[in-house]
Amino acid sequence: MKKAIYITLSIFAFLLVALVATPFIFKDKILERVDREISESVNAQVHYDFRNISLSVFRRFPDISVTLREFGITGNPPFQNDTLVHVDQLQVDLNLWSILFADTPSLTGVHLDGGSIYVKVLEDGQANYDITYPSESEEVSEGNFEIGIDLIEVKNLDFIYNDRSLGFIMALGNVQLEGKGDFTSDQYRLPVTMEALIADVTYDGTNYLKNKTFKGKTAVDVDMANMKFAFADGDFQLNDFLFDLYGHVALPSDDIDFDLNFEGKNNSFKSILSLVPGIYTESFSGLNTSGTMDFKGYFRGIMNEKSFPSFDIGLKVVDGMFQYPDLPRPVSEVQLDMQIVNTTNNLDLTRVHIPTFSLNFGSNPISGNLLLENLVTYDIDGRLVGKLNLEELTSIFPIEGMALKGMLDVNATAKGRYDSVANMLPAVNAKMLLSNGFIKSDEYPAPIEKLNVNANIINNSGKMTDFLVDLSKFEFELEDEDISGNMQIRDFELLQWDGAVKGTVDLGKLMAIFPIENTIMEGKIHADLNSKGSYKDIELERFDRLDTRGSLGVEKFYFTSLDLPQGIRINEALADFIPSRINLNKFDSRVGESPLTASGFLSNYMNYFLKENETLQGQLTLQSSKFNVNQWLTESETTEESSELTVIELPKNIDFTMSVSAAEVIYDNLNLKQVKGNMTLKDGVLSFRDASMNALGGQLVMNGAYDPRDLTAPKFDFNFNVIDLSIAEAFDKLNTVKVLAPVAQHLTGKFSTKMDFSGLLGQDMMPILSSLDGKGVLRVLEAAYQNSPLVQSVTNLTRLNDTNTLQFRNLNLPIKIDNGVLNLSPVDLRLWDYQANVQGSTGFDGSINYLVNMQVPAGKFGAQANNLLATISGTEASTSTLIPVAITLGGTYGSPRVGLAGGNSIETLLTNALKSRVNAERENLQAKATEQFKAAEDSVKSELKSRAEALQDSAKREAERKVSDTKDKAVEEAKNVLKGVLGNRAKPAAKPDTTKSGN
Repeated sequence: MKKAIYITLSIFAFLLVALVATPFIFKDKILERVDREISESVNAQVHYDFRNISLSVFRRFPDISVTLREFGITGNPPFQNDTLVHVDQLQVDLNLWSILFADTPSLTGVHLDGGSIYVKVLEDGQANYDITYPSESEEVSEGNFEIGIDLIEVKNLDFIYNDRSLGFIMALGNVQLEGKGDFTSDQYRLPVTMEALIADVTYDGTNYLKNKTFKGKTAVDVDMANMKFAFADGDFQLNDFLFDLYGHVALPSDDIDFDLNFEGKNNSFKSILSLVPGIYTESFSGLNTSGTMDFKGYFRGIMNEKSFPSFDIGLKVVDGMFQYPDLPRPVSEVQLDMQIVNTTNNLDLTRVHIPTFSLNFGSNPISGNLLLENLVTYDIDGRLVGKLNLEELTSIFPIEGMALKGMLDVNATAKGRYDSVANMLPAVNAKMLLSNGFIKSDEYPAPIEKLNVNANIINNSGKMTDFLVDLSKFEFELEDEDISGNMQIRDFELLQWDGAVKGTVDLGKLMAIFPIENTIMEGKIHADLNSKGSYKDIELERFDRLDTRGSLGVEKFYFTSLDLPQGIRINEALADFIPSRINLNKFDSRVGESPLTASGFLSNYMNYFLKENETLQGQLTLQSSKFNVNQWLTESETTEESSELTVIELPKNIDFTMSVSAAEVIYDNLNLKQVKGNMTLKDGVLSFRDASMNALGGQLVMNGAYDPRDLTAPKFDFNFNVIDLSIAEAFDKLNTVKVLAPVAQHLTGKFSTKMDFSGLLGQDMMPILSSLDGKGVLRVLEAAYQNSPLVQSVTNLTRLNDTNTLQFRNLNLPIKIDNGVLNLSPVDLRLWDYQANVQGSTGFDGSINYLVNMQVPAGKFGAQANNLLATISGTEASTSTLIPVAITLGGTYGSPRVGLAGGNSIETLLTNALKSRVNAERENLQAKATEQFKAAEDSVKSELKSRAEALQDSAKREAERKVSDTKDKAVEEAKNVLKGVLGNRAKPAAKPDTTKSGN
């Protein structure tokens, strides 16, 4: 008996040791297999560390569990900056036998704990989740994994879906999900539970859900053969609102077949209130409520491009009431009956019917009804009647730090059809009267008072010509400063208006009462304006029939915000209005730290303000004693040391001619003096004409244009006339000179040039060197060249004893720039008093490639040449015999490679030259050197051109990414919501992993 027990225990111990040892024995093979499957299947950057992987056979015995921590997937271009998936911890369960011995591994379970998923779809339909390699055949391959999952668990996941092609954004946070089922069968039941925070759901610019909690539990009957998913009775909850959802969704083809039913479950009036923004707060549980609520409906039919499912949604509230704790008055007698129904497959035939709507705000009743027959002719029959005592309203909905008084009376009816073709409008009679309004903020000691508004919208006949909007009174007073106005708009076809505004507004006082976050605005606006005219006259450009007159003044105005951190200050401005234009008589301002005065006029302003796609025209004279451009080109949040220039987008609907005069302009590291010229802004392009300035010790005159219409590839095209600029200062201040003319580092003197120059700008507003094109003539009156590594290298090679310094006089160098390569055409000049011919190029990468053909008297080579002359018998050469020297310059200017064409050393060169009867053969020797140089130069230029195209493509992709980032603001806002709500969520402490080989 004991022997049997010992044998049994031994076998058990062996099996236990085998189970523990198996993951470590086969770990390398298992990980190698997983890594190979990922590389063969996934077309993206998969980030993980083998050291963060552990294996276990105990977690999901008899399967093996692979646990991976800090795992991520980043897309390839154009999604290289978007993290598709980041996972804190991912556990996958695999059938051990299939891993070790089968052709396809079998996946049996997935467990995700912590992480985020960001799905992004571009306007053209490209999606960052499309990361599998395309199949060579049209048939869908089965893939390298066999799916046998019976459990999916997700914890603490954030999910964002950003579909730009649809204008749809959905952000979910803290997703918890669990599903169990036999996923290998064609038909199975999948019990699912899920919780999430719905941070944002926005479609086509309209927000539908924000900051709502969701819970759901249901069972899904899956029929994979027919792609049908049936929902059994389940429990769903949105905030405190409970509902059921049952039916099915099927995808038999490209169509989607819906048959879904939903209804509220055990809800009260308080449940529907939980969905109202601003009410579902921490104090919601203490809200005193009563009343009943009923909600139900269906969604049935086929959805495709031509058909939309029918639906019927009903909501009914009876005797609703709610009251905040510790507040004296409730909202009571809430009655609501609403039905939204469409029994067809045409969404335009939707019918909205609200036969009953009424409630009491304290003692003030509001009631109404609405019938909207369809979304085509908009047949409407509606009414809204009520009175609100604003002081009583704040006892129901308190506004912190704000006191309100006054009576608001609303009485509106509308009945009829809107038909723009038949010129029909519903008959409307709407009146709004606000009397004795009073607004007092704790932030400012004085109130806005005597606020009175009287507005009427009337159309008794239903004809567009009888339409009338009459704002007969608008007025308020703030500390003895008052403003008043009125406006009438008649005839919906002609849109005739007649209005006036007069008075003074202190913006600082208004901002104290109605603060705007991160914004400062102060100053006074004085207005005395009258306007009368017709929109029809604007369309027909009959501006003589428009009458807008008066004046508008601004004093001590200041504005700054997050988007405009530099700030704008207007000390004084005065404009008067006449029908044809606005005359800017005075404008004394400081934009950022730069003083600026202006005068001129604006025309076509009525069209610009009242019509789409109209252009504001104008002529301005701008003057400044010192204008710092850098302050407007840098990111506000960076420091001066780390700030960088950014592309300036110009408006396309402004046509301005501007005369500019500035005593000093600071741009990047340039200090420009006496800047004058004319600029034209039209169609989003800024053109310069006769722009002149003193800079870099000389004068610069330019004509040309800056074109940022394509923000991913802003262009410039200029013609420069440079007069006597300092070569040293040009090298010090201009990056283009540093790269394309590095020789300037060791030149003293001045240069002049006339050059056409064009190319692309990077997102830092600096030229993309690989895109530059240009041509012109560089003129140097006198310059000295010394102490350069290039000269030293030539001296060491040739052993000439007078090459340390070069003097240039009256140089005219024809140059051409092509794709960032500066080409110097063959030019004759004197180097060290020797006749020479120079040609070659400097690349945008700083590389140099030049050939120098010189004629050097043999005697200049010193005793070395004299000894050679004496030893060569029969030669007619003397110390004055010209020796052809061909020098090649390569490498970079700072690290040059200098060589001799036609000989490996100066001795060989001299011997060959003298033996070949130099005078007769020298041209042939240099021609041969030139031919060899050009052959090599063609190869170098071809390589540079390929690199230039690649660099320009890379710059464009980076620019597209930055432009794309501006479109993701809504997504960033959704992420911020998630961070704000979930930033402090507690995560369970990680348990020690005892399965790692190190433990």
